[in-house]
Amino acid sequence: MSSLITTLYKIGAIQFGEFTLKSGQTSSIYLNLRKIISYPSLLRDVANAMWEATQHCEYDVVCGVPYTALPIATCLSLDRNIPMIMRRKEKKDYGTKQMIEGVFNAGQRCLVIEDVVTSGASIIETTTELEKAGLLVHDVVALIDREQGGRKTLETSYRFYSILSLSTISDTLLASNLLSTKEIDIIKQFA
Repeated sequence: MSSLITTLYKIGAIQFGEFTLKSGQTSSIYLNLRKIISYPSLLRDVANAMWEATQHCEYDVVCGVPYTALPIATCLSLDRNIPMIMRRKEKKDYGTKQMIEGVFNAGQRCLVIEDVVTSGASIIETTTELEKAGLLVHDVVALIDREQGGRKTLETSYRFYSILSLSTISDTLLASNLLSTKEIDIIKQFA
């Protein structure tokens, strides 16, 4: 996984500075995984890593948490020929007014895919809507676990899998020759 980490760093998906996360927490490390959509080979590598982590799980459809995980879920769906569904972030006032788009049946099992987990709130929002629509969610996979409470929250209801952790990313980058002195200092203070 070290090559995946260094690639994420090289494309600017791992950033250092002062950032406010969706959870409201502040962090000196930001994971901007929206960048992976511009690198098809990397996107495929991420989807394959998620497949490998969850191939023992039983699911009928996949759903990416809006919006960054949608391309990952799409890639996994296409490469593995697994149907995909999509949760809307907001309900439309016209048309079918559905929160879950795609073809599925109540009682089907859904694998939920996320890019980064901090508190787990985005996944809970998604699983709540999926379960309201009659889908069963047992398994959740994320590329990165920030190790800030999300795993504990999610594991009360779901089996949670992550490909990378923030501590693994930090350790790998510290062992590389890629970081500036300032970035090394930020990682050391963060740990």
